[in-house]
Amino acid sequence: MPQIKLIVGLGNPGSDYAQTRHNAGFWWVDELAKDSSASLRHDNKFHGLAAKARLHGSDVWLLEPQTFMNRSGLSVVALAQFYKILPAEILVVHDELDIPAGQIKLKQGGGNGGHNGLKDIQAHLGTPDFWRLRVGIGHPGNKAEVANFVLKPPRKEEFEGIMDVFIKAHHVLPKMLAGDMGGAMQQLHAGVQRPNKPKPE
Repeated sequence: MPQIKLIVGLGNPGSDYAQTRHNAGFWWVDELAKDSSASLRHDNKFHGLAAKARLHGSDVWLLEPQTFMNRSGLSVVALAQFYKILPAEILVVHDELDIPAGQIKLKQGGGNGGHNGLKDIQAHLGTPDFWRLRVGIGHPGNKAEVANFVLKPPRKEEFEGIMDVFIKAHHVLPKMLAGDMGGAMQQLHAGVQRPNKPKPE
């Protein structure tokens, strides 16, 4: 199994978007940079913030595209081609409407679920066969409200749920970096997910 050599966090650049649900991918990559004392710096040729990090004994590139979400693929393909990183060696961390806040899933390939960042990465790479770490943010319940929902900050309990699953993701990161994606999925998907708080009677 190929080892992960590039971790991409998806989001929109700028302070107006920093705390919004759509930027959950940026949040985790920020944590990885902090953990490895790596400095994410703007690199024009990669159209984003990039850093080479040392995590759990592995060298890995961290990337936050600064192209806005619907052009994320431009940044990803620029770095991947420059360093000869294959799609199967790329992990894209992104917000996921189809998973409740407080849950997280790992998968390779598949559709894009209407996520503009994933859609553009697929188009630029010419394949959907990169890895995705799907960070649950929940769904507003109405398709017409999705665009507004993802561009708003999560509620306090949702944010806490997202932070909880980032801890789970940190625990499986050594397996992902070593190429043991099956083991990572088994560990990440096992255990008790953060329960929904009961509604008042």
